[in-house]
Amino acid sequence: MSAGSDRHFCIRPRGVLRGAVLTLVFTGVLATAAATGSLPRRDAAGAESPDAARTSTVDRAALNRAAAAAMADGKSGKQAAEEFVSRSGDRWGAVYDKKEYADFEQALDGTYTGVGLSAGRDAEGRVKVTRVQAGGPAERAGLRAGDRLVSVDGRPVGGLSVSEVVSLLRGDGVPGSAVALRVERGRSAWTETLRRARLATDPVTVRRLDDGAVLIKVAAFTKGAGARVRDAVRDAPTGAGVLLDLRGNSGGLVAEAAVAASAFLDGGLVATYDVEGEERAVYADGGGDTGRPLVALIDGGTMSAAELLTGALQDRGRAVTVGSRTFGKGSVQMPSALPDGSVAELTVGHYRTPAGHAVDGRGITPDLTAAEKAEERARTVLSGLGGGS
Repeated sequence: MSAGSDRHFCIRPRGVLRGAVLTLVFTGVLATAAATGSLPRRDAAGAESPDAARTSTVDRAALNRAAAAAMADGKSGKQAAEEFVSRSGDRWGAVYDKKEYADFEQALDGTYTGVGLSAGRDAEGRVKVTRVQAGGPAERAGLRAGDRLVSVDGRPVGGLSVSEVVSLLRGDGVPGSAVALRVERGRSAWTETLRRARLATDPVTVRRLDDGAVLIKVAAFTKGAGARVRDAVRDAPTGAGVLLDLRGNSGGLVAEAAVAASAFLDGGLVATYDVEGEERAVYADGGGDTGRPLVALIDGGTMSAAELLTGALQDRGRAVTVGSRTFGKGSVQMPSALPDGSVAELTVGHYRTPAGHAVDGRGITPDLTAAEKAEERARTVLSGLGGGS
């Protein structure tokens, strides 16, 4: 998990607390982020299928009263709201405190505040640096992948989970605040004091494969990811196939998934959704590359907005999908501000693929199942489509 990650990340258009704006909430680890566009207010995600999971029946007024009553008794309004949502049966309902929601807002812009390193555990269970972000405070201080973290601000990290270590590294999220890391490298040990900074991460990586095809890996559909995909397709050599890797993509802005779809489609439907009986739709822009061979790699970590893109490419016959069934997160949430400043996200609808298939709780089945060596299988399929040299 990176220092810029969140276990639960809410992506939505700006100004969400100033009006009823739909959101697409996705779970999983968001390890990367980046740039462009969002759907108009009230046009942010998903659709409900008649035979899919039911929309939320949470009484928002009653939820607010429960939180307010708890606060009046000197108890936690957030905890009361969590208990209320849990009893409602809303599978995707969740409550976030003010700091968590502020973190979500920052991450929407493809940024986070931290020291620019990713942490994990080695074979002996010790916390180690797994990656150092170029240009970040950790790199400038000379930290390297493989270094071991002993403590953060004097607190030993050996008995902590990686997510707890990440939380210590991020601290209060204020750029310029100091954090002291006790580091070991081989037989050397020292304490390094770093100052947190606002850092940008990149959700899209592009590389040329040895057979001439282009691999586009999208880790999350944060702001700008769709434009990066579109640009990568435009820059690809004429006739080169594209391997679109959506494995482990935890979702994000539906607007960004629509922009990515526009790279491969000449307009048309990407998804439909309804909210309280009103049906709406998400469309691709015209002018996409409809002739280039395309294979999409998916797995159980492919979620929400990434599933929306997968469904559009599959249903419209634009891509061959390879891998394993996707996660099955295709619901729409609406935020409600609570009396103590925390925010409840409640399900109000679900989206459908262009062919009318529900995703929530079901996922998307690939055209070709490949539990092992999925990338190798995908490259073989792409070559068969004429996408390699």
